[in-house]
Amino acid sequence: MGILPETSLFLPIGKLCIFGDMETTAKPSNNHIGRKISRIRELRGIKQETMASELGVSQQTVSRIEQSETIEDDVLAKVAGVLGVSAEAIKNYSDEAVIYNIQNNYEGSHNQGPVGTHNICNFNPLDKLVELFEENKKLYERLLLSEKEKNELLKDK
Repeated sequence: MGILPETSLFLPIGKLCIFGDMETTAKPSNNHIGRKISRIRELRGIKQETMASELGVSQQTVSRIEQSETIEDDVLAKVAGVLGVSAEAIKNYSDEAVIYNIQNNYEGSHNQGPVGTHNICNFNPLDKLVELFEENKKLYERLLLSEKEKNELLKDK
């Protein structure tokens, strides 16, 4: 008799393994460089075709790179250059850090400090526009008066 009782069921299904009534999921690797490249590319709004063109490879090659758990350093450096980040940034990338950064720098944060995205105007922009229009009108009137005076002087000569 082996380790498993004869009545147990063991089914490997992808990364999910069902053993009897117990269910465990294999923890995804946080060091999957290809997934990190894919996420950064998506966040930067770059399509696989565009990245392939920049790297001088096919779209299928970019797809294979994004499916690879590890990538050679020279390829990683080229990909990093196209994405506009360092190779270290790709290696250290995490979705959690991006979400944390977004939360603390944009809509969800109340800790904005003196400079933030919630600017409050203490004047009415339309009032300022009317004020500028009136000032401009006065300048034109003064210019017109000045031109009339010049014309009068020229007529007298």
